[in-house]
Amino acid sequence: MQLIVGFVILIVSILAGYLAHHGNIWVLFQPTEFIIIGGAAFGAVVIGSGFHGVKAVLNAIKTLFSFKPRTQEKYLAIMKLLFKVFDLSRKDGILALEKHLENPEGSDLFTGHPEILNDKKIISFICDNLRIIVSGGDNVSNLEALIDIDIDSRNDEEMHAGHIFSTVGDGMPAFGIVAAVLGVVITMQAINGPPAEIGEKVGAALVGTFLGVLLAYGVFQPLASAWTAKVKNDELYLLCIRNALLAFARADTPLSCLEAARRQILPEDRPSFSEVENFIKDQPTGKEVAA
Repeated sequence: MQLIVGFVILIVSILAGYLAHHGNIWVLFQPTEFIIIGGAAFGAVVIGSGFHGVKAVLNAIKTLFSFKPRTQEKYLAIMKLLFKVFDLSRKDGILALEKHLENPEGSDLFTGHPEILNDKKIISFICDNLRIIVSGGDNVSNLEALIDIDIDSRNDEEMHAGHIFSTVGDGMPAFGIVAAVLGVVITMQAINGPPAEIGEKVGAALVGTFLGVLLAYGVFQPLASAWTAKVKNDELYLLCIRNALLAFARADTPLSCLEAARRQILPEDRPSFSEVENFIKDQPTGKEVAA
C-alpha cells in the first residue's frame, strides 16, 4: 500500500504541474523512448546479474507491494511461540523438542502459529539453531558465531535485488541521455523539414531525458531504499529470535529468554516487560501444547 500511494502521489504531482502549464500530455507518450531506456536497463541487469538478477528484481517488486513491516503484534506472536518451546524444554527436558524440530508442519507446537509456520525462512532459522542446542554440540560462543554467519548470508542474498535497484537507478539518467541523443540524431536528419515536425522530434528527444531522470530518482532509487528498509526489518526480527535462542542456550529461564529478545526490538514497536509477561500468562504452556 505504501508503494502504491507513493507512486500515485509522484505521478499525479508531476502530471498536474505539467498540465497546469498547458502542456500536451500526449507529447509525453513516446513508446520508442521507453523501448530504448527500458531495453537498455534490462540489458544492463542481464549483463551484470544474469536472468537470476532479473528474477530477483521481479520477486522483490512483488514482495514490496504486499510487504507489511513487523509490528509489536508480530513480535509478540514469535515470543509466544518461543516461550512454548522454552517452557516445554524446561518441563519435559530438552530432548522433548526433537520430534517437533524434525517435523514442524506436523507439530502441535508450531501448527498453532500458521503465520510463522508458513514463513519457511523463519521456521528453518528457528529449527536449525534449536537442533544445534538440543544436540549439545556447540557452546554459546560458537552458536552465536554460527547464527551471525547465517544472518549475514541471508542479508547478502536479500540485498542482491537492492543493489540492482540502486545500480539501475544510477544508470537511468545516462540511458535517458542516450535516448535524447538518438532523438537529436533523428531530428538532424529532418533538419530541412517543416518547423512543426522538427519541434515534435526535439520534444520526443527531450522526453527521453525526462524519463531517465524520473525513473532514476522517482522509481528505482526509492525502490532501493524501500527494499533496504524491508531487509533491515527482517534482520531485526531475526536478531530478536537470535537473542532468545542464545539465552536459551545459556539455560536462562523462559521469561529471561524473552526479555533478551524484547530488548532487540525498536522502541516504537517494543512491548513493555509487563505486556510480554501478561501476554504469555494468557497462553497455554509448553506442556499443555505437547499434550
